[in-house]
Amino acid sequence: MTPKELRVNEMIRVREVRLVSDSGSQQIVSLSEALRMAKEAGLDLVEVSPNAVPPVCKILDFGKYRFELEKKSRESKKKQKVTKIKEVRMQPKIDKHDLDVKVKQITEFLQEGNKVKVTIRFRGRELAHIDYLGKIVMDKLLEQLQEICIIESPPKMEGKTLFMLLSLKSKKN
Repeated sequence: MTPKELRVNEMIRVREVRLVSDSGSQQIVSLSEALRMAKEAGLDLVEVSPNAVPPVCKILDFGKYRFELEKKSRESKKKQKVTKIKEVRMQPKIDKHDLDVKVKQITEFLQEGNKVKVTIRFRGRELAHIDYLGKIVMDKLLEQLQEICIIESPPKMEGKTLFMLLSLKSKKN
């Protein structure tokens, strides 16, 4: 639950709440009694679990609680790894050197932690030899990359393009 969705003090609209104390003991009290206890302590009544029956509330400093929640969400965002899909395009009539350059480029993308979509575009008369020309290029490419990558989705035709998705082999394998 984000800090903006939390209900505090008079925003809570139920008859009774489950009040959790600092020591961890719980008691079911009326909302007015819980608000009175919070005011006496000089703190806020914060609804921490609104979906429970009755809703769970705590008496605490709302500003500090909100800061802690935001800090936890920032920490979890730091630990996330975002994978991007990079695309490498080529023609079915690609020369050996050009293919080597593409392999080097794909290797760099994979080392950075990205997935790579390899696309071969067919034009004109090339469309008559999709299975032959495209398969040869994909096989050469996979032969050079077999030690560092795995095929996440095998070569597929979509319109005039043949594509496949590659990702880095895990370090365990």
